[in-house]
Amino acid sequence: MKKYWIVALITALSLGSSLLKAQEKSLPFFDKKGAVRIQTTELDGLADTIAVINHRADDIVWSRVVYRIIDMRDKQNYQLYFPVRPNDEYHSLFRIMLDAICDGISVYRKDARDLKPSFNEVLDGEDLSAVFAFDDDKENNIIQVDPLTKQRKINADQYMRYVKNQIKFLVQEIVFFDKHTSRLYSKIIAIAPLYSLNPNNVESKESMGYFRGSIICWFAFDELRPYLAKKYVIPSGNDSQRLTFDDFFSQKMYSSYLLGDSNMFSRMLLEYALNPDEIRKEQKRIETELINFEQDLWEY
Repeated sequence: MKKYWIVALITALSLGSSLLKAQEKSLPFFDKKGAVRIQTTELDGLADTIAVINHRADDIVWSRVVYRIIDMRDKQNYQLYFPVRPNDEYHSLFRIMLDAICDGISVYRKDARDLKPSFNEVLDGEDLSAVFAFDDDKENNIIQVDPLTKQRKINADQYMRYVKNQIKFLVQEIVFFDKHTSRLYSKIIAIAPLYSLNPNNVESKESMGYFRGSIICWFAFDELRPYLAKKYVIPSGNDSQRLTFDDFFSQKMYSSYLLGDSNMFSRMLLEYALNPDEIRKEQKRIETELINFEQDLWEY
């Protein structure tokens, strides 16, 4: 009997110490000045411990690459677009991308003939500055690069002119089935800002060339994630919301529509669908195939 009492006492002490440690680590809602504690330095530490699932190549028995458009005009994506003018608490997705560029993140050149991103050619110097331009005038670039120090900075005046028309992003996503966990996963591989007023874009809005010409550059999404994990999205109806951009994307809280998928013809929807009704029909067909894959796999 005495032995059981000793075991119970040790268990109670260990639980008590765990509770005390948990209370010590809990963050107060208000800061020392009595203001709501929205931004915390703890986010910088979390950015170095982003959860990553390592899938074995042998376990991936099926995969499909798709391309999606994230439109900021959709109400579900407002939290990615606002605030247009950044403040100390919140930034937009595009502003986070620009800050990451100034911090030295790699930015990759787009292929003028292919929609598929390539991570082989890194943009830098004048080439990097030129892709964020209104026209051929270098004074209208929102990213300025010092030719001597190579230091990058944002032109605040041009940024406000530019960002109002930065309303779409293109993402390359892979949907795959892992037989080890018997689950269907999706992962964003790359993301690119689309800017319709790009001076190099001379295609009509109804053509696939319009989207290719609108691509500014490509970001490797995993390289961008540490920056997304350091910023909260602006709250929507709940000022106590604590949701980082990385959480927002991981939980797929954004809305998007299909531009196309990987196929043997290397064609996007706009290249073979003749009218909006056909495009919507093809989008629905592809989405249905993706949804039904896992269900059909286990159907008896």
